[in-house]
Amino acid sequence: MVAPDDTTYDYLQGRPFSPKGAQWEKALKYWRSLPSDTDAAFDAEVALSAAELAPMVTWGNSPENALPVDGRVPDPEMEPNLNRRNHLRRTLDYMGLEPGMLLTDIPIDQVFIGSCTNARLEDLRAASMIIRGKRAVIPALVVPGSTAVKRAAEAEGIDQVFLEAGFTWAESGCSMCVAMNGDEVGPGKHCASTSNRNAVDRQGRASRTHLVSPAMAAAAALTGHITDVRKLGP
Repeated sequence: MVAPDDTTYDYLQGRPFSPKGAQWEKALKYWRSLPSDTDAAFDAEVALSAAELAPMVTWGNSPENALPVDGRVPDPEMEPNLNRRNHLRRTLDYMGLEPGMLLTDIPIDQVFIGSCTNARLEDLRAASMIIRGKRAVIPALVVPGSTAVKRAAEAEGIDQVFLEAGFTWAESGCSMCVAMNGDEVGPGKHCASTSNRNAVDRQGRASRTHLVSPAMAAAAALTGHITDVRKLGP
């Protein structure tokens, strides 16, 4: 178990379903009584510098089929396991990709910034920073993760940033994440999506989903292809 810390408490305080008044103080006292053991030992400790990590993008039909944006589509012929090799062939055929092609050469036809996992207020802020003052060159849909998030974003004027950039600002819901309410990716079309799954047909029949971060999705909307958001100018 990992004990909560002050950052967690600060986030929770004042939330709609958090304890209030004396109940908050009582809950906080209890939570503080659950620290991590001072002598806790771990099998391994890994330190990563997030600033040095390249943005990730998926090329296949599972979240595990992900590579750094400056990578290339894998070549099935390099896979020694026959079953895995055949699976890779089927995947690339479905996705319409060629082995060895740069991920940044993958064309994007639609963009979806949404789902309960990646359309939080901080996600919408990050994406809006990328597109501010620019215009989308392909259809782009933004669906806040909840009604509360939508209202908060509108209070900050984030909706206007998206609208001025040519994005569609919609009501919260599942939407294109699972091809609901008419929000679909067309057959054979590539979508840069912030949803949490990229399964076959998930965003529509024969749809091709590339999972990316909100900022990466915004970058794709501006260029029409998978784009390393770090290389976009202000």
